[in-house]
Amino acid sequence: MRIQRVRSKWAKTHALLADPAVRPFVPETRPFTRATVKEMLNRMGMVYVKPVNGTFGRGVIRVEKITGRDPHYFFQSGVRQFRFETFNEMFDKLLEVKKPKPYLVQQGIELLKLEGRRFDLRVMVQRNLQSEWETTGIIGRLAHPSKIVTNYHSGGTPMTLEDLMDGNIPKQYFSQYRNGLKKIGTMVAAALTRKFPRLMEIGIDIAIDDQLRPWILEVNTLPDPYLFRKLPDPSVYRRIHRYAEHYGRFRRRKTRSKV
Repeated sequence: MRIQRVRSKWAKTHALLADPAVRPFVPETRPFTRATVKEMLNRMGMVYVKPVNGTFGRGVIRVEKITGRDPHYFFQSGVRQFRFETFNEMFDKLLEVKKPKPYLVQQGIELLKLEGRRFDLRVMVQRNLQSEWETTGIIGRLAHPSKIVTNYHSGGTPMTLEDLMDGNIPKQYFSQYRNGLKKIGTMVAAALTRKFPRLMEIGIDIAIDDQLRPWILEVNTLPDPYLFRKLPDPSVYRRIHRYAEHYGRFRRRKTRSKV
């Protein structure tokens, strides 16, 4: 069976919003226009501008409206930072900097930080050997100090969930919180399957805000499984690889016959 891949962030977002149980975890997402960027900035203060089709955090731009004694607009793309006195100046430069492809605007979520660096989570969900959805791994990604995205390919540092959340969640509640994230993973998979029935695996990027509320930033339908090799527990990656072999992403290892 050919594994289904869905590139469009719009298509995946609409599938998630159709599920009442998943909808509360999805940030507000709208088409990229001058009017929507201005309205959302006025209401939220910060948004992310993203390509509709894109991977590894490429082309993602963080845009802010700063109020107070020194009001101005600001955005960061990669390591480049820009400051403007007016919205129109900012937006005109934004059109120059962004890639020439369709974009969307997403509600900005202020990520939790560790030592001043933002982090988010990658939650791996797969069809298991019984073809049921199972959350098989959770790994944290600590952003490079000078970048807005957390991806490993952009200089992010893989870390365990335990290490990242230490100090944010009392130890006696950690297992409960982790189980909640695992449940979100299978809920998201079930919601997407109603629209895309041939999915076999997904990787969910989840942000945690300062109230410890999880937010679904993005869902990848061909996620990088090798990131989970960075975890200290090798059994996590072994299970991920075993399931991926079962549904055909990887070739099965040949076993030598005993003579």
